Amino acid sequence: QVQLVESGGGLVQAGGSLRLSCATSGNIFGLNAMGWFRRAPGKQRELVATITPSGSTNYVGSVKGRFTISRGNTKNTVYLQVNSLQPEDTAVYYCAASSVAGLYNYWGQGTQVTVSS
Repeated sequence: QVQLVESGGGLVQAGGSLRLSCATSGNIFGLNAMGWFRRAPGKQRELVATITPSGSTNYVGSVKGRFTISRGNTKNTVYLQVNSLQPEDTAVYYCAASSVAGLYNYWGQGTQVTVSS
């Protein structure tokens, strides 16, 4: 069983920054990519950023240049540094892991990010 736990969310003013963390546990040896998703009020969930075991990263266009996904030295933790936050970034942010390419089948509980004007 794979478990993911997010932390680091909070309330921040526009222009501020946060560092979201995703701690992984359980049988993680067979995992492929890690990703961060978000779900804003009244909107569908969207993929924000991904990182592969080799370190290759991808981002949704709206966050390029502002958000950075990275792995800790042990590879048991994944981070999402979110900078220059705007109200439209307000959402619940979810960490997810894939056991096969393109399929995210393990999910955390989410961490709330709220950006005020």
